[in-house]
Amino acid sequence: MRAADARGECAMLHAMTRVFHRTLGRRYPVAVSGSGAVLRDADGKAYIDASGGAAVSCLGHGHPDVVAAMHAQIDRLSYAHTSFFTTEVAEQLADTLVADAPEGIGQVYFVSGGSEAVEAALKMARQYFVEIGQPERRHFIARRQSYHGNTLGALAVGGNAWRRAQFAPLLIDVPHVAPCYEYRDRGADETPEAYGRRLVAELAAEIERLGPGNVIAFVAETVGGATSGALTPVPGYLRGVRELCDRHGILLILDEVMCGMGRTGTLHACEQEGVSPDLMTIAKGLGGGYQPIGAVLVQQRIVDAFARGTGFFQHGHTYLGHAVACAAALAVQQVIRRDRLLDACVQRGEELREALAGRFGAHPHVGDIRGRGLFRAIELVADRATKAPFDPSLKLHARIKQEAMARGLMVYPMGGTIDGRLGDHVLLAPPFIVTPREVGQIVDRLGEAVDASIAALAPAAR
Repeated sequence: MRAADARGECAMLHAMTRVFHRTLGRRYPVAVSGSGAVLRDADGKAYIDASGGAAVSCLGHGHPDVVAAMHAQIDRLSYAHTSFFTTEVAEQLADTLVADAPEGIGQVYFVSGGSEAVEAALKMARQYFVEIGQPERRHFIARRQSYHGNTLGALAVGGNAWRRAQFAPLLIDVPHVAPCYEYRDRGADETPEAYGRRLVAELAAEIERLGPGNVIAFVAETVGGATSGALTPVPGYLRGVRELCDRHGILLILDEVMCGMGRTGTLHACEQEGVSPDLMTIAKGLGGGYQPIGAVLVQQRIVDAFARGTGFFQHGHTYLGHAVACAAALAVQQVIRRDRLLDACVQRGEELREALAGRFGAHPHVGDIRGRGLFRAIELVADRATKAPFDPSLKLHARIKQEAMARGLMVYPMGGTIDGRLGDHVLLAPPFIVTPREVGQIVDRLGEAVDASIAALAPAAR
């Protein structure tokens, strides 16, 4: 299709809807119903939701207990602004989250999603140092190829070059160090533990460059998510980061918006690392997609510093602590506990790992299979021996998404895996209630989508 024709079709499709969609000129199927791990569109086509949307739908769709809890809360009270009231359900949810939180977490600050949670955590960290008489601390350090959200503060600490590029003049200056990307960055003669120590040494050097007394916090996803594809930390890496931060009085902010709330097989991904953060952001799996909700889990000593100082957090949003959102999240967490879905996540996650290894373990264009629990990814390569990525102009990730949708499968592919421009991966995050049969269907359909997408490329590109 000629460029002028493509622009004309885009304009025509745009004129057919009043919704400002993420991609203009694209025909979106209309979702009309959902049950368990399956969504259906207006044409009656069924899709296995193998990505939970964006790792959100941990209980799948239409769970009766969550729907009932939301209805009951609406009948009692739908909204009360938090500058006037608290609510019983917000207090119950906070108690539940603190009871199961990492060591030292004492309170919960509710927001409406992941980006808001990261934004709140950044401001909370800065105000904490003002409260304790260290206002000179002004720098955050984060990692390349990280994703922390799309608000300006969250985008600034995020390390994905493509997402940052056009907004760069608006962002605060945040230095970025290397991610924990073992598949591409660990040396052939380097043990995983030695690689982790090298990463910690790089962070230590950056802290020294900025001046330890000028650094507020190090921000990291416990397990890398959307922009890098389920990157897991090597043994000892996060413990080394924790010790380094403690040495210099720097806060550790762990972003578990995508990888947390059971997704990796434990309620919090950092449990598997033996690390407790100072601030931790959660969202997606907190409410399972039934209502928009996120939160910051806060160490009690930080709360106490605010209480001894000004006595308030200079931040807020209209819908934070929304009663119906809290009711939905509380019900989601109660179902996960009651039905032992963390155990199911581990078991189904192992089945998914084995199925992916069986289908893609010797695939000439799959370089890495990685992840934990029901948070898995495959990385696509043009050449398995050299790990060379496909030409980004081919948009392989987008082709795979299209082919998967055609086969009734929702996955979360992304380009720019390596540096924001090069590389392709596919992220999988099915609901915790996924069945063994559905796990098999997910991998079978994904295999067909990958093979069809690669087959459609010009021979020289394969």
